[in-house]
Amino acid sequence: MLQKNEIAARIDEEIKATELLVAKYRELSKPIAPENSIGRISRMDAINNKTVNEEALRKAEQKLKNLKIALSNIDDPDFGHCIKCQGPIPLGRILLLPHTITCVNCAR
Repeated sequence: MLQKNEIAARIDEEIKATELLVAKYRELSKPIAPENSIGRISRMDAINNKTVNEEALRKAEQKLKNLKIALSNIDDPDFGHCIKCQGPIPLGRILLLPHTITCVNCAR
């Protein structure tokens, strides 16, 4: 039971941190307004950075979704077991990657 409480607390921490990242990436992904004060090269850099931030936003949103699913499944009897080999996922891996659904061997 202590492990589930520890895992739930870790997932909560990770959700809060990921929500902050999502907000940050949403801000950085806003459209680039055409301005006279920005040069052509600088504008191209800004557009490129926007694309990179949009991809980071997609990944952060997916991670947030997976974390919320993991938290809702924490009382499931299969929680903490690899979906491929059905073996237990080590506690250390779950604490580092609470949204993981595979053990280290199957993740390779």
